[in-house]
Amino acid sequence: MILPAHITELAAKLGASLTNKKLWITTAESCTGGGISYALTDTAGSSAYIDRCFVTYSNEAKHELLGVNTDVLKQFGAVSKETVEQMVTGAMQAANADVGIAVSGIAGPGGGSVEKPVGTVWVAIKVLDKLSVNHCLFAGERDEVRLQVIEYSLEKTIELINS
Repeated sequence: MILPAHITELAAKLGASLTNKKLWITTAESCTGGGISYALTDTAGSSAYIDRCFVTYSNEAKHELLGVNTDVLKQFGAVSKETVEQMVTGAMQAANADVGIAVSGIAGPGGGSVEKPVGTVWVAIKVLDKLSVNHCLFAGERDEVRLQVIEYSLEKTIELINS
């Protein structure tokens, strides 16, 4: 995969911030299928701030690998604020990381509903004890949605680290 230059630049900028602050990062990804971790590891020297990440596409994977409560998944669904909050916390614990990014959404072309249309994504970012959870609605084809989620996640993580 060849990433757009602006995403590669964001990932390098985030990597520099992580290195400068001596922080470790992990990701818990669903709709991006590992795209955020791919962007992060595309930067040379990324082993200084990233050790492991999680692609948890199914509810079972979210529960087994990240400890997302099955009642939360049943009540709110995989694409929800409650789920990404538990995903980011579980990933950080499992990876012994200081920073976490968790995303779950509907990239399309199918899978959407009236309540959760294609392009709906929840993003949770945690830096130490600071948590940011955002509901997003992205437009475009599947690849476009996924790239927008990756870009958004990197930008918001840089903002939270530097705030």
